[in-house]
Amino acid sequence: MTSTGESFRLLKASRLIDGLGGPVRERAAVLLEGDKIRQVGTEETVSAPDGAAVEEVDYGDRTILPGLVDCHVHLIGIGDGRAGDELTTLPDEVLTVQAARNARAHLYSGVTTIRDCGAKNQTTFALRQAVEMGITPAPRLILAGRPMAIVGGHLSYFGVQATGPVECRAAVRQLIKEGADYIKITATGGSTRTSFPLLPSFTVEELTAICDEVHKFGKHAAAHCASSQGMVNALDAGVDTIIHGIHKERDGVNRFRPEIAERIAEQGVFVNSTLNGTRARIGLLEATQEEVGLTDADKAQLDTMRAEHGVRLDDFARMRSAGVTMVCGSDSAWGNYKMGDFQSEIEAAVIAGMSPTEAIVASTNDSARSCWAEDSVGSLEPGKNADLLIVDGDPTQRISDLRNIVDVIQGGATVDRGNFI
Repeated sequence: MTSTGESFRLLKASRLIDGLGGPVRERAAVLLEGDKIRQVGTEETVSAPDGAAVEEVDYGDRTILPGLVDCHVHLIGIGDGRAGDELTTLPDEVLTVQAARNARAHLYSGVTTIRDCGAKNQTTFALRQAVEMGITPAPRLILAGRPMAIVGGHLSYFGVQATGPVECRAAVRQLIKEGADYIKITATGGSTRTSFPLLPSFTVEELTAICDEVHKFGKHAAAHCASSQGMVNALDAGVDTIIHGIHKERDGVNRFRPEIAERIAEQGVFVNSTLNGTRARIGLLEATQEEVGLTDADKAQLDTMRAEHGVRLDDFARMRSAGVTMVCGSDSAWGNYKMGDFQSEIEAAVIAGMSPTEAIVASTNDSARSCWAEDSVGSLEPGKNADLLIVDGDPTQRISDLRNIVDVIQGGATVDRGNFI
């Protein structure tokens, strides 16, 4: 990052989006003091103290908004379609370097805060140490470290495997000792070959022990739920965020259950649907079909994925209608979804029925709330960290304008996006 050498920076632009869902401010100005936001308003209302040294930057006909907050990444992922079972066979040193590469890609694309949802051993904590030493840039890191799984369950290949409430409580304590900022739980199976996606993994008693222990330490719990019963169990246990939130019965039938959505809303639980992962795979198959054709098996997979994705989009809209707070988290670099493209997840939320403004809130302030980080990031308010994104155009009118990046500012300093290590 480049240092400003100034105590104050005054940023001006034609438009400002605060991340809270308010109207776009015209002739906007933001005053930064060091690494914090001091004032937010218009050119007429924002000014530095008399006599202060001020660096002024006029972005002209552009938009200032909060740095994006991706509440679901896997930093050690490759994004080339390989399964997690294969990923975990790579040496920790390779995975740590990959984590640094992914973190840099996300930062350069406008994401200034990320929550990692499970990694092998101490790889992401090693990345955090490297960032703190100034070795490599990265967004602000909210880390789970190793995820919690049952024996043979989803992500068990690099997770903490626990059985029974006593082991579950001990595992939470161990993970916090290792540096976990929150706890990631696999409440159902998933893509892991030895798991069962439609079946609950931990019992409600075990999940309750985990959540109780997590909350004792003043931290939050996020649960991977690939089935309806998984969501019910997670709600019974008191989780704070449901990841994926798939309404699917144990026999594989898609059936939206309004009572689950109502409970989620009543309990104030966030849902991160991870819509774009399937879109990324569909896009890859469609490109292959156009270039060289598909096998019969791939054609069948494409048809199935298109149908499933349609159901997910419908369920997303139904949960919103029930009052659920839906947040944007990419789940990159899992599967075929590479990091550095959080915008695709935000665009998927718009396809699912959000307005561009609502999708921006879901990927800034609401995403920060789901990470318990809203006191410091996610919106443009005095006292918060000076993490900002400047883009060409107006993303409240065209969500794709989030891709037109002019500058990324983190902690008051402009990120040198040409700095590839």
